[in-house]
Amino acid sequence: MGRRRILIVDSNDELRRSLESVLTELGHEVVAVGSSDEALARDDLADFDLVISDLTEDGDAGMQLLSELRQKRLLVPVVVSASEAPSPGIIKAFRMGAANYLRRPYDPEELRQIVEKTLSYKLRFTEDAKLLPYVRERIEFELPSDLKLMNGVLNYLMERIIKLGIVKPESSNLFVALDEAIANAIIHGNRNDLNKIVRITAELTPKEARFTIEDEGDGFDVGSVPDPRDPANLFKPSGRGVLLIFNIMDEASYNERGNRLTMVKRAEDSLDARLIDALAPDEQRSRS
Repeated sequence: MGRRRILIVDSNDELRRSLESVLTELGHEVVAVGSSDEALARDDLADFDLVISDLTEDGDAGMQLLSELRQKRLLVPVVVSASEAPSPGIIKAFRMGAANYLRRPYDPEELRQIVEKTLSYKLRFTEDAKLLPYVRERIEFELPSDLKLMNGVLNYLMERIIKLGIVKPESSNLFVALDEAIANAIIHGNRNDLNKIVRITAELTPKEARFTIEDEGDGFDVGSVPDPRDPANLFKPSGRGVLLIFNIMDEASYNERGNRLTMVKRAEDSLDARLIDALAPDEQRSRS
């Protein structure tokens, strides 16, 4: 990954300096400020590749930054950070399009991975909008339980999803849910057994992306997972991935056995989405 321009927004002086130091050592150009007001007062916000912002206890600071960036139509991915304690702002931030989150105090390796992953999906694609309303795409993978194959699968799926205009790479956290779901199937479902298969199906239209991820494991009791609607469970090791999936996706459900997950992400309400809808045939719009 090349040198990127990153803006840090953190009211804690020590943590801000620590984060700035780690990101600078990774080769990035880093600008650090102490409040969202300072960040929003800058006239070069659009020039940043990534923003990392802390959340106050009630999450207002991070929410203000996410809201203002959206209103200004600045397509800059935002990673929010919070200490390892319940924060009502975290779930709200994901709902508003935060790309990912960091736990504080920062772990350098986790920070590196999240920054790389977030920036890798800042992609741009173009396709003839007149054709998009007619596209119905089905993608199927049958993979051995090998984590090394995940990046290729995620990249391929995200390229197709972005080309269809379902999400915008700069503001969507869909890849987080896909990453968690596939990793769970490999690690917890198939126990990293290379002889067991993970089946991934994606059914894509300009209106929505529907995913089915099934492993060959024994399954699990979905009811034993901490309530994904409760932000207090976000930092619990058990069920963290399930919580993220349920809060990022518009729909998510497991089969009775617990080895097959179905997830749905509907198209974002954007100018592109409205244009695609307007270009659709009348009978097609009447069915949507």
